[in-house]
Amino acid sequence: MIHKHKQYYFRHLKNDIPAGIVVFLVALPLCLGIALASGAPLFSGLIGGLVGGLIVAWLSGSQLAISGPAAGLTVIVLNAIETLGGFQGMLVACILAGIMQLCLGYLRAGIIGAFFPSAVIEGMLAAIGLILIIKQIPHAIGYDSSYEGDESYMKETAESSFMELFHAFNGVSPGSAVISVVAILLLMLWGTTWFKKQKLLKLIPGALVAVIWGVSYNLLALRFSPEWAVSSNHLVSLPVSEKITDFFNNFSLPNASYLDHLSNPQIYVVAVTIAIIASLESLLSLEATDKMDPLKRIGPTNRELKAQGVGNIVSGLLGGLPITAVIVRSAANINAGGQTCVACFTHGVCLLLSVMFLAHYLNYIPLACLAAILLHTGYRLANPLLFKAFYRKGMSQFLPFVITVIAILATDLLKGMAIGMVIGLFFVIKTNYHAAITLTQDGAHYLLALNKDVSFLNKALLRKFILSIPEQSTVTIDASNTKFIDHDILETIEDFLATAPDDNILVKVIDLHGKEKIKKHEAVVILNGSAEKTDAALIGAEQKLLKH
Repeated sequence: MIHKHKQYYFRHLKNDIPAGIVVFLVALPLCLGIALASGAPLFSGLIGGLVGGLIVAWLSGSQLAISGPAAGLTVIVLNAIETLGGFQGMLVACILAGIMQLCLGYLRAGIIGAFFPSAVIEGMLAAIGLILIIKQIPHAIGYDSSYEGDESYMKETAESSFMELFHAFNGVSPGSAVISVVAILLLMLWGTTWFKKQKLLKLIPGALVAVIWGVSYNLLALRFSPEWAVSSNHLVSLPVSEKITDFFNNFSLPNASYLDHLSNPQIYVVAVTIAIIASLESLLSLEATDKMDPLKRIGPTNRELKAQGVGNIVSGLLGGLPITAVIVRSAANINAGGQTCVACFTHGVCLLLSVMFLAHYLNYIPLACLAAILLHTGYRLANPLLFKAFYRKGMSQFLPFVITVIAILATDLLKGMAIGMVIGLFFVIKTNYHAAITLTQDGAHYLLALNKDVSFLNKALLRKFILSIPEQSTVTIDASNTKFIDHDILETIEDFLATAPDDNILVKVIDLHGKEKIKKHEAVVILNGSAEKTDAALIGAEQKLLKH
Protein backbone atom coordinates (compact mmCIF):
# COMPACT_ATOMS: atom_id res chain seq x y z
CA MET A 1 0.00 0.00 0.00
CA ILE A 2 1.42 3.40 -0.97
CA HIS A 3 0.32 6.38 1.12
CA LYS A 4 0.53 9.75 -0.62
CA HIS A 5 -1.55 12.11 1.48
CA LYS A 6 0.38 14.64 3.55
CA GLN A 7 -1.36 13.94 6.85
CA TYR A 8 -0.05 10.38 6.83
CA TYR A 9 3.54 11.62 6.72
CA PHE A 10 3.01 14.46 9.21
CA ARG A 11 1.50 12.02 11.70
CA HIS A 12 4.71 9.99 11.80
CA LEU A 13 7.28 12.82 11.79
CA LYS A 14 8.02 12.30 15.49
CA ASN A 15 9.20 8.76 14.65
CA ASP A 16 10.70 9.31 11.21
CA ILE A 17 13.06 12.21 11.90
CA PRO A 18 14.92 10.52 14.83
CA ALA A 19 15.00 7.22 12.89
CA GLY A 20 16.40 9.01 9.84
CA ILE A 21 19.19 10.48 11.98
CA VAL A 22 20.06 7.02 13.30
CA VAL A 23 20.11 5.54 9.77
CA PHE A 24 22.33 8.42 8.67
CA LEU A 25 24.82 7.63 11.44
CA VAL A 26 24.86 3.96 10.43
CA ALA A 27 24.99 4.65 6.67
CA LEU A 28 27.72 7.29 6.80
CA PRO A 29 30.73 5.05 7.58
CA LEU A 30 29.31 2.29 5.37
CA CYS A 31 29.16 4.61 2.35
CA LEU A 32 32.80 5.55 2.91
CA GLY A 33 33.93 1.97 3.58
CA ILE A 34 32.19 0.57 0.51
CA ALA A 35 33.75 3.26 -1.70
CA LEU A 36 37.16 2.47 -0.25
CA ALA A 37 36.69 -1.28 -0.82
CA SER A 38 35.52 -0.63 -4.40
CA GLY A 39 38.67 1.27 -5.31
CA ALA A 40 36.54 4.35 -6.01
CA PRO A 41 36.83 7.94 -4.68
CA LEU A 42 35.44 8.18 -1.12
CA PHE A 43 33.00 10.88 -2.16
CA SER A 44 31.40 8.53 -4.73
CA GLY A 45 30.03 6.46 -1.85
CA LEU A 46 28.47 9.55 -0.31
CA ILE A 47 26.93 10.53 -3.68
CA GLY A 48 25.29 7.10 -3.85
CA GLY A 49 23.92 7.59 -0.34
CA LEU A 50 22.60 11.05 -1.21
CA VAL A 51 20.82 9.77 -4.33
CA GLY A 52 19.31 6.88 -2.37
CA GLY A 53 18.07 9.17 0.40
CA LEU A 54 16.95 12.25 -1.52
CA ILE A 55 15.61 10.76 -4.78
CA VAL A 56 14.91 7.03 -4.52
CA ALA A 57 13.12 7.53 -1.18
CA TRP A 58 10.24 9.31 -2.98
CA LEU A 59 10.26 7.25 -6.19
CA SER A 60 10.14 3.91 -4.40
CA GLY A 61 6.80 2.56 -3.23
CA SER A 62 8.35 1.13 -0.07
CA GLN A 63 7.88 3.18 3.08
CA LEU A 64 10.83 1.71 4.96
CA ALA A 65 13.50 0.50 2.50
CA ILE A 66 16.75 2.48 2.56
CA SER A 67 18.78 2.69 -0.66
CA GLY A 68 22.46 3.42 -1.08
CA PRO A 69 25.80 1.85 -2.05
CA ALA A 70 25.74 -1.89 -1.39
CA ALA A 71 28.68 -4.02 -0.26
CA GLY A 72 27.39 -6.78 -2.54
CA LEU A 73 28.52 -4.73 -5.53
CA THR A 74 32.05 -3.92 -4.28
CA VAL A 75 33.79 -6.69 -6.20
CA ILE A 76 31.85 -5.90 -9.38
CA VAL A 77 32.72 -2.20 -9.15
CA LEU A 78 36.37 -2.93 -8.34
CA ASN A 79 36.68 -5.28 -11.33
CA ALA A 80 34.79 -2.84 -13.55
CA ILE A 81 37.24 -0.03 -12.75
CA GLU A 82 40.15 -2.32 -13.67
CA THR A 83 38.49 -3.83 -16.76
CA LEU A 84 37.14 -0.57 -18.20
CA GLY A 85 40.31 1.41 -17.64
CA GLY A 86 39.18 3.71 -14.87
CA PHE A 87 36.38 5.02 -12.70
CA GLN A 88 34.75 6.92 -15.56
CA GLY A 89 34.05 3.69 -17.47
CA MET A 90 32.33 2.28 -14.39
CA LEU A 91 30.12 5.39 -14.21
CA VAL A 92 28.98 4.80 -17.81
CA ALA A 93 28.23 1.17 -16.94
CA CYS A 94 26.25 2.37 -13.91
CA ILE A 95 24.13 4.66 -16.12
CA LEU A 96 23.48 1.83 -18.60
CA ALA A 97 22.58 -0.52 -15.73
CA GLY A 98 20.06 2.05 -14.49
CA ILE A 99 18.45 2.23 -17.93
CA MET A 100 18.18 -1.59 -17.96
CA GLN A 101 16.59 -1.60 -14.49
CA LEU A 102 14.10 1.03 -15.65
CA CYS A 103 13.18 -1.20 -18.60
CA LEU A 104 12.81 -4.22 -16.29
CA GLY A 105 10.40 -2.21 -14.17
CA TYR A 106 8.23 -1.34 -17.16
CA LEU A 107 8.40 -4.98 -18.31
CA ARG A 108 6.99 -5.93 -14.88
CA ALA A 109 9.98 -8.12 -14.01
CA GLY A 110 9.45 -7.25 -10.34
CA ILE A 111 7.05 -10.18 -10.06
CA ILE A 112 10.14 -12.33 -9.43
CA GLY A 113 10.19 -10.98 -5.89
CA ALA A 114 6.87 -12.68 -5.10
CA PHE A 115 8.37 -16.14 -5.64
CA PHE A 116 10.81 -16.10 -2.72
CA PRO A 117 9.46 -18.52 -0.05
CA SER A 118 8.84 -16.99 3.37
CA ALA A 119 11.21 -19.41 5.11
CA VAL A 120 14.03 -18.43 2.73
CA ILE A 121 13.44 -14.70 3.30
CA GLU A 122 13.42 -15.19 7.08
CA GLY A 123 16.57 -17.31 6.76
CA MET A 124 18.25 -14.52 4.81
CA LEU A 125 17.36 -12.00 7.53
CA ALA A 126 18.66 -14.30 10.27
CA ALA A 127 21.90 -14.86 8.32
CA ILE A 128 22.36 -11.12 7.90
CA GLY A 129 21.80 -10.70 11.63
CA LEU A 130 24.54 -13.26 12.37
CA ILE A 131 26.86 -11.63 9.81
CA LEU A 132 26.32 -8.27 11.51
CA ILE A 133 27.22 -9.78 14.88
CA ILE A 134 30.33 -11.52 13.52
CA LYS A 135 31.53 -8.46 11.60
CA GLN A 136 30.70 -5.86 14.25
CA ILE A 137 32.34 -7.46 17.28
CA PRO A 138 35.85 -6.45 16.07
CA HIS A 139 34.68 -2.84 15.62
CA ALA A 140 32.96 -2.92 19.01
CA ILE A 141 36.20 -3.79 20.79
CA GLY A 142 38.40 -1.48 18.72
CA TYR A 143 39.82 -3.81 16.06
CA ASP A 144 38.97 -2.29 12.67
CA SER A 145 40.32 -3.68 9.42
CA SER A 146 37.54 -3.23 6.85
CA TYR A 147 34.34 -1.40 7.72
CA GLU A 148 32.81 -2.18 4.32
CA GLY A 149 32.77 -5.84 5.34
CA ASP A 150 29.95 -5.12 7.78
CA GLU A 151 27.32 -5.77 5.16
CA SER A 152 29.46 -7.64 2.62
CA TYR A 153 28.48 -11.12 1.48
CA MET A 154 30.56 -11.33 -1.69
CA LYS A 155 34.09 -10.13 -1.03
CA GLU A 156 35.00 -11.77 2.23
CA THR A 157 34.65 -15.49 2.88
CA ALA A 158 33.19 -17.04 6.00
CA GLU A 159 36.68 -18.26 6.96
CA SER A 160 38.21 -14.77 6.79
CA SER A 161 35.29 -13.31 8.76
CA PHE A 162 35.70 -15.82 11.60
CA MET A 163 39.50 -15.44 11.56
CA GLU A 164 39.11 -11.66 11.86
CA LEU A 165 36.72 -12.22 14.77
CA PHE A 166 39.28 -14.34 16.64
CA HIS A 167 42.18 -11.99 15.84
CA ALA A 168 40.13 -9.06 17.16
CA PHE A 169 40.39 -10.31 20.74
CA ASN A 170 44.17 -9.92 20.56
CA GLY A 171 43.81 -6.19 19.90
CA VAL A 172 41.11 -5.02 22.29
CA SER A 173 40.85 -1.25 22.86
CA PRO A 174 39.53 -0.60 26.41
CA GLY A 175 37.82 2.62 25.37
CA SER A 176 35.98 1.02 22.44
CA ALA A 177 34.91 -1.92 24.58
CA VAL A 178 33.47 0.35 27.29
CA ILE A 179 31.61 2.44 24.71
CA SER A 180 30.07 -0.56 22.93
CA VAL A 181 29.09 -2.47 26.09
CA VAL A 182 27.36 0.54 27.65
CA ALA A 183 25.75 1.43 24.29
CA ILE A 184 24.29 -2.08 23.98
CA LEU A 185 22.96 -1.89 27.54
CA LEU A 186 21.36 1.48 26.73
CA LEU A 187 19.73 0.03 23.60
CA MET A 188 18.38 -2.94 25.58
CA LEU A 189 17.12 -0.61 28.32
CA TRP A 190 15.46 1.64 25.74
CA GLY A 191 13.61 -1.38 24.36
CA THR A 192 12.01 -2.35 27.67
CA THR A 193 8.28 -1.91 28.22
CA TRP A 194 8.74 0.74 30.93
CA PHE A 195 10.82 3.02 28.69
CA LYS A 196 8.36 2.63 25.82
CA LYS A 197 5.57 3.87 28.09
CA GLN A 198 7.39 7.12 28.97
CA LYS A 199 6.07 9.86 26.68
CA LEU A 200 9.28 11.90 26.67
CA LEU A 201 11.79 9.03 26.45
CA LYS A 202 10.01 7.21 23.64
CA LEU A 203 10.49 10.25 21.40
CA ILE A 204 14.27 9.73 21.60
CA PRO A 205 15.52 6.62 19.78
CA GLY A 206 17.90 4.43 21.74
CA ALA A 207 20.43 4.46 18.90
CA LEU A 208 20.72 8.25 19.12
CA VAL A 209 21.32 7.97 22.85
CA ALA A 210 24.06 5.41 22.15
CA VAL A 211 25.80 7.85 19.78
CA ILE A 212 25.57 10.73 22.30
CA TRP A 213 27.01 8.43 24.96
CA GLY A 214 29.93 7.40 22.72
CA VAL A 215 30.90 10.96 21.81
CA SER A 216 30.54 12.23 25.41
CA TYR A 217 32.60 9.39 26.85
CA ASN A 218 35.44 9.83 24.37
CA LEU A 219 35.66 13.60 24.85
CA LEU A 220 35.81 13.16 28.63
CA ALA A 221 38.33 10.32 28.34
CA LEU A 222 40.61 12.41 26.10
CA ARG A 223 40.67 15.13 28.74
CA PHE A 224 40.94 13.14 31.97
CA SER A 225 42.22 9.65 31.07
CA PRO A 226 43.75 9.45 27.56
CA GLU A 227 44.66 5.75 27.88
CA TRP A 228 40.92 4.95 28.01
CA ALA A 229 40.09 7.12 24.99
CA VAL A 230 39.42 5.88 21.46
CA SER A 231 42.18 6.52 18.93
CA SER A 232 41.50 8.62 15.83
CA ASN A 233 41.57 5.63 13.47
CA HIS A 234 38.55 4.23 15.37
CA LEU A 235 36.45 7.33 14.73
CA VAL A 236 34.24 8.26 11.78
CA SER A 237 36.35 9.77 9.01
CA LEU A 238 34.59 12.22 6.69
CA PRO A 239 36.23 14.41 4.05
CA VAL A 240 36.05 17.99 5.39
CA SER A 241 35.14 20.75 2.93
CA GLU A 242 36.66 24.12 3.78
CA LYS A 243 34.35 25.97 1.36
CA ILE A 244 31.03 25.24 -0.35
CA THR A 245 32.83 25.14 -3.69
CA ASP A 246 34.97 22.26 -2.38
CA PHE A 247 31.79 20.26 -1.93
CA PHE A 248 30.60 20.75 -5.51
CA ASN A 249 34.04 20.02 -6.91
CA ASN A 250 33.69 16.45 -5.65
CA PHE A 251 30.95 15.69 -8.19
CA SER A 252 31.98 14.18 -11.54
CA LEU A 253 29.59 15.36 -14.26
CA PRO A 254 29.39 13.59 -17.66
CA ASN A 255 31.35 14.87 -20.64
CA ALA A 256 32.03 13.94 -24.26
CA SER A 257 34.57 11.28 -23.27
CA TYR A 258 31.72 9.19 -21.84
CA LEU A 259 30.64 8.41 -25.41
CA ASP A 260 34.01 6.81 -26.16
CA HIS A 261 33.28 4.04 -23.65
CA LEU A 262 30.14 2.97 -25.53
CA SER A 263 32.28 1.33 -28.23
CA ASN A 264 33.79 -1.03 -25.64
CA PRO A 265 31.82 -4.34 -25.57
CA GLN A 266 32.98 -5.01 -22.00
CA ILE A 267 31.01 -2.04 -20.71
CA TYR A 268 27.73 -3.77 -21.63
CA VAL A 269 28.78 -6.96 -19.84
CA VAL A 270 29.52 -4.94 -16.70
CA ALA A 271 26.25 -3.00 -17.07
CA VAL A 272 24.18 -6.20 -17.35
CA THR A 273 25.98 -7.65 -14.32
CA ILE A 274 25.31 -4.55 -12.21
CA ALA A 275 21.67 -4.41 -13.37
CA ILE A 276 21.00 -8.07 -12.50
CA ILE A 277 22.78 -8.10 -9.13
CA ALA A 278 21.39 -4.71 -8.08
CA SER A 279 17.85 -5.70 -9.10
CA LEU A 280 17.97 -9.02 -7.25
CA GLU A 281 19.39 -7.42 -4.10
CA SER A 282 16.76 -4.69 -4.25
CA LEU A 283 13.90 -7.19 -4.64
CA LEU A 284 15.28 -9.32 -1.81
CA SER A 285 15.64 -6.25 0.39
CA LEU A 286 12.12 -5.10 -0.44
CA GLU A 287 10.68 -8.53 0.37
CA ALA A 288 12.65 -8.66 3.64
CA THR A 289 11.64 -5.11 4.60
CA ASP A 290 7.98 -5.97 4.02
CA LYS A 291 8.43 -8.93 6.38
CA MET A 292 9.90 -6.67 9.08
CA ASP A 293 7.38 -3.84 8.65
CA PRO A 294 5.30 -3.63 11.86
CA LEU A 295 2.39 -2.26 9.80
CA LYS A 296 2.67 -5.13 7.26
CA ARG A 297 2.64 -2.89 4.19
CA ILE A 298 3.58 -4.28 0.79
CA GLY A 299 5.97 -2.41 -1.51
CA PRO A 300 5.33 -2.59 -5.28
CA THR A 301 8.22 -4.50 -6.86
CA ASN A 302 7.97 -3.04 -10.38
CA ARG A 303 7.96 0.48 -9.00
CA GLU A 304 11.00 -0.41 -6.90
CA LEU A 305 12.91 -1.51 -10.01
CA LYS A 306 12.02 1.75 -11.75
CA ALA A 307 13.11 3.77 -8.71
CA GLN A 308 16.43 1.91 -8.47
CA GLY A 309 16.92 2.40 -12.21
CA VAL A 310 16.45 6.16 -11.94
CA GLY A 311 18.71 6.17 -8.88
CA ASN A 312 21.56 4.45 -10.71
CA ILE A 313 21.20 6.73 -13.71
CA VAL A 314 21.42 9.84 -11.51
CA SER A 315 24.21 8.38 -9.36
CA GLY A 316 26.25 7.54 -12.46
CA LEU A 317 25.70 11.01 -13.93
CA LEU A 318 26.90 12.68 -10.71
CA GLY A 319 29.90 10.40 -10.16
CA GLY A 320 28.43 8.05 -7.54
CA LEU A 321 28.57 4.32 -6.93
CA PRO A 322 25.76 1.96 -8.06
CA ILE A 323 23.00 1.68 -5.46
CA THR A 324 20.44 -0.86 -4.32
CA ALA A 325 17.89 -1.17 -1.55
CA VAL A 326 19.98 -2.31 1.44
CA ILE A 327 18.68 -4.69 4.12
CA VAL A 328 21.05 -3.66 6.92
CA ARG A 329 20.15 0.02 6.74
CA SER A 330 16.46 -0.79 6.26
CA ALA A 331 16.55 -3.01 9.36
CA ALA A 332 18.28 -0.21 11.32
CA ASN A 333 15.50 2.14 10.15
CA ILE A 334 12.75 -0.18 11.39
CA ASN A 335 14.65 -0.89 14.61
CA ALA A 336 14.92 2.86 15.27
CA GLY A 337 11.15 3.32 14.85
CA GLY A 338 10.92 4.59 11.26
CA GLN A 339 7.37 4.55 9.84
CA THR A 340 7.43 6.17 6.38
CA CYS A 341 9.80 7.16 3.58
CA VAL A 342 10.37 10.47 5.38
CA ALA A 343 12.92 8.59 7.53
CA CYS A 344 14.87 7.64 4.41
CA PHE A 345 14.65 11.21 3.12
CA THR A 346 15.81 12.53 6.51
CA HIS A 347 18.86 10.28 6.33
CA GLY A 348 19.60 11.75 2.88
CA VAL A 349 19.23 15.32 4.13
CA CYS A 350 21.52 14.58 7.08
CA LEU A 351 24.13 13.11 4.73
CA LEU A 352 23.97 16.26 2.60
CA LEU A 353 24.23 18.67 5.54
CA SER A 354 26.96 16.65 7.21
CA VAL A 355 29.17 16.61 4.14
CA MET A 356 28.61 20.31 3.52
CA PHE A 357 28.78 21.74 7.04
CA LEU A 358 29.18 19.19 9.84
CA ALA A 359 31.92 16.82 8.71
CA HIS A 360 34.36 18.14 11.31
CA TYR A 361 31.96 17.44 14.20
CA LEU A 362 30.78 14.06 12.96
CA ASN A 363 34.37 12.87 12.96
CA TYR A 364 34.11 12.77 16.79
CA ILE A 365 31.74 9.76 16.65
CA PRO A 366 33.46 6.48 17.69
CA LEU A 367 32.87 3.52 15.37
CA ALA A 368 32.26 1.43 18.51
CA CYS A 369 28.88 3.04 19.25
CA LEU A 370 27.81 2.54 15.60
CA ALA A 371 28.93 -1.09 15.92
CA ALA A 372 26.76 -1.42 19.05
CA ILE A 373 23.72 -0.21 17.09
CA LEU A 374 24.34 -2.82 14.38
CA LEU A 375 25.01 -5.56 16.95
CA HIS A 376 21.64 -4.82 18.51
CA THR A 377 20.02 -4.88 15.07
CA GLY A 378 21.76 -8.17 14.29
CA TYR A 379 20.46 -9.78 17.47
CA ARG A 380 16.91 -8.73 16.64
CA LEU A 381 17.23 -10.25 13.15
CA ALA A 382 18.76 -13.51 14.40
CA ASN A 383 16.77 -13.87 17.61
CA PRO A 384 17.01 -17.49 18.92
CA LEU A 385 13.22 -17.48 19.33
CA LEU A 386 12.96 -17.25 15.52
CA PHE A 387 14.86 -20.54 15.13
CA LYS A 388 12.61 -22.15 17.74
CA ALA A 389 9.46 -20.88 15.98
CA PHE A 390 10.53 -22.34 12.61
CA TYR A 391 11.41 -25.67 14.23
CA ARG A 392 7.87 -25.89 15.56
CA LYS A 393 6.47 -25.28 12.07
CA GLY A 394 7.96 -28.56 10.84
CA MET A 395 10.84 -29.66 8.62
CA SER A 396 9.25 -28.24 5.45
CA GLN A 397 9.76 -24.75 6.94
CA PHE A 398 12.73 -25.32 9.25
CA LEU A 399 15.12 -26.92 6.75
CA PRO A 400 14.85 -24.18 4.05
CA PHE A 401 15.26 -21.60 6.83
CA VAL A 402 18.36 -23.18 8.40
CA ILE A 403 19.98 -24.19 5.10
CA THR A 404 19.57 -20.62 3.81
CA VAL A 405 21.27 -19.28 6.96
CA ILE A 406 24.19 -21.72 6.66
CA ALA A 407 24.57 -21.22 2.89
CA ILE A 408 24.72 -17.41 3.17
CA LEU A 409 27.24 -17.60 6.02
CA ALA A 410 29.39 -20.06 4.05
CA THR A 411 29.22 -18.28 0.66
CA ASP A 412 27.53 -14.93 0.01
CA LEU A 413 24.04 -13.44 -0.15
CA LEU A 414 23.10 -14.36 -3.72
CA LYS A 415 24.65 -17.85 -3.72
CA GLY A 416 23.11 -18.58 -0.33
CA MET A 417 19.72 -17.36 -1.50
CA ALA A 418 20.00 -19.53 -4.63
CA ILE A 419 20.69 -22.60 -2.47
CA GLY A 420 17.82 -21.67 -0.14
CA MET A 421 15.49 -21.22 -3.13
CA VAL A 422 16.35 -24.69 -4.45
CA ILE A 423 15.64 -26.26 -1.05
CA GLY A 424 12.46 -24.20 -0.67
CA LEU A 425 11.32 -25.18 -4.17
CA PHE A 426 11.93 -28.84 -3.35
CA PHE A 427 9.56 -28.66 -0.37
CA VAL A 428 6.98 -26.69 -2.38
CA ILE A 429 7.01 -29.38 -5.10
CA LYS A 430 6.91 -32.12 -2.47
CA THR A 431 3.90 -30.53 -0.76
CA ASN A 432 2.03 -30.02 -4.03
CA TYR A 433 3.05 -33.50 -5.17
CA HIS A 434 1.16 -35.10 -2.31
CA ALA A 435 -1.67 -32.60 -1.95
CA ALA A 436 -2.79 -32.44 -5.59
CA ILE A 437 -3.95 -36.07 -5.83
CA THR A 438 -5.29 -38.35 -3.07
CA LEU A 439 -6.52 -41.94 -3.12
CA THR A 440 -9.06 -43.07 -0.51
CA GLN A 441 -10.28 -46.66 -0.03
CA ASP A 442 -13.67 -47.81 1.30
CA GLY A 443 -13.88 -51.59 0.93
CA ALA A 444 -13.79 -52.35 -2.80
CA HIS A 445 -14.49 -48.73 -3.71
CA TYR A 446 -11.69 -46.23 -4.37
CA LEU A 447 -11.95 -42.46 -4.64
CA LEU A 448 -9.20 -40.86 -6.73
CA ALA A 449 -9.57 -37.14 -6.04
CA LEU A 450 -7.86 -34.40 -8.01
CA ASN A 451 -7.85 -31.70 -5.35
CA LYS A 452 -6.50 -28.65 -7.22
CA ASP A 453 -4.55 -27.74 -10.32
CA VAL A 454 -2.73 -30.91 -11.33
CA SER A 455 0.53 -30.55 -13.24
CA PHE A 456 2.84 -33.05 -14.94
CA LEU A 457 4.82 -33.20 -11.66
CA ASN A 458 2.02 -35.35 -10.24
CA LYS A 459 2.20 -37.92 -13.04
CA ALA A 460 4.40 -40.37 -11.11
CA LEU A 461 2.11 -40.20 -8.06
CA LEU A 462 -0.97 -40.75 -10.22
CA ARG A 463 0.59 -43.85 -11.79
CA LYS A 464 1.51 -45.16 -8.35
CA PHE A 465 -2.10 -44.82 -7.18
CA ILE A 466 -3.50 -46.41 -10.32
CA LEU A 467 -1.18 -49.42 -10.02
CA SER A 468 -2.26 -49.94 -6.41
CA ILE A 469 -5.95 -50.44 -7.38
CA PRO A 470 -6.81 -54.21 -7.39
CA GLU A 471 -9.10 -56.12 -9.76
CA GLN A 472 -12.89 -56.23 -9.25
CA SER A 473 -12.89 -52.67 -7.86
CA THR A 474 -15.02 -49.59 -8.37
CA VAL A 475 -13.12 -46.35 -8.89
CA THR A 476 -14.48 -42.80 -8.85
CA ILE A 477 -12.20 -40.15 -10.38
CA ASP A 478 -13.43 -36.85 -8.96
CA ALA A 479 -12.08 -33.72 -10.67
CA SER A 480 -14.75 -31.35 -9.42
CA ASN A 481 -12.24 -29.35 -7.33
CA THR A 482 -9.79 -28.69 -10.17
CA LYS A 483 -9.66 -25.86 -12.68
CA PHE A 484 -6.70 -27.08 -14.69
CA ILE A 485 -5.44 -30.55 -15.50
CA ASP A 486 -2.20 -31.03 -17.40
CA HIS A 487 -2.33 -32.96 -20.68
CA ASP A 488 0.07 -35.61 -19.32
CA ILE A 489 -2.30 -36.27 -16.40
CA LEU A 490 -5.29 -36.58 -18.74
CA GLU A 491 -3.35 -38.94 -20.97
CA THR A 492 -2.53 -41.17 -18.00
CA ILE A 493 -6.21 -41.21 -16.98
CA GLU A 494 -7.22 -42.09 -20.56
CA ASP A 495 -4.78 -44.99 -20.56
CA PHE A 496 -6.26 -46.22 -17.29
CA LEU A 497 -9.80 -45.94 -18.66
CA ALA A 498 -8.77 -47.99 -21.68
CA THR A 499 -7.22 -50.81 -19.62
CA ALA A 500 -9.65 -50.84 -16.66
CA PRO A 501 -12.13 -53.29 -18.28
CA ASP A 502 -9.36 -55.89 -18.58
CA ASP A 503 -9.18 -56.03 -14.76
CA ASN A 504 -12.95 -55.77 -14.28
CA ILE A 505 -12.56 -52.30 -12.80
CA LEU A 506 -15.59 -50.07 -13.06
CA VAL A 507 -14.54 -46.42 -13.40
CA LYS A 508 -16.75 -43.40 -12.75
CA VAL A 509 -15.48 -39.97 -13.77
CA ILE A 510 -16.87 -36.77 -12.26
CA ASP A 511 -16.53 -33.31 -13.77
CA LEU A 512 -13.70 -33.81 -16.21
CA HIS A 513 -15.88 -32.59 -19.08
CA GLY A 514 -14.82 -29.16 -20.33
CA LYS A 515 -11.37 -29.19 -18.75
CA GLU A 516 -9.98 -31.52 -21.37
CA LYS A 517 -11.76 -33.81 -23.81
CA ILE A 518 -11.67 -37.43 -22.62
CA LYS A 519 -11.89 -40.23 -25.17
CA LYS A 520 -14.94 -42.48 -24.87
CA HIS A 521 -14.27 -45.86 -23.30
CA GLU A 522 -16.67 -48.73 -22.83
CA ALA A 523 -16.19 -48.86 -19.08
CA VAL A 524 -16.98 -45.19 -18.44
CA VAL A 525 -19.92 -42.83 -18.46
CA ILE A 526 -19.25 -39.11 -17.96
CA LEU A 527 -22.01 -36.96 -16.54
CA ASN A 528 -22.11 -33.41 -15.16
CA GLY A 529 -21.23 -34.20 -11.60
CA SER A 530 -22.36 -37.88 -11.63
CA ALA A 531 -21.52 -41.27 -13.14
CA GLU A 532 -23.55 -44.41 -13.79
CA LYS A 533 -22.75 -48.07 -14.52
CA THR A 534 -21.75 -48.70 -18.10
CA ASP A 535 -24.03 -50.87 -20.18
CA ALA A 536 -25.39 -50.64 -23.69
CA ALA A 537 -28.18 -48.24 -22.75
CA LEU A 538 -25.91 -45.87 -20.86
CA ILE A 539 -23.27 -45.80 -23.57
CA GLY A 540 -25.91 -44.22 -25.81
CA ALA A 541 -26.57 -41.63 -23.10
CA GLU A 542 -22.84 -40.95 -22.84
CA GLN A 543 -22.52 -40.38 -26.57
CA LYS A 544 -25.47 -38.01 -26.46
CA LEU A 545 -23.86 -36.02 -23.63
CA LEU A 546 -20.51 -35.83 -25.37
CA LYS A 547 -22.14 -34.31 -28.45
CA HIS A 548 -23.25 -31.40 -26.29
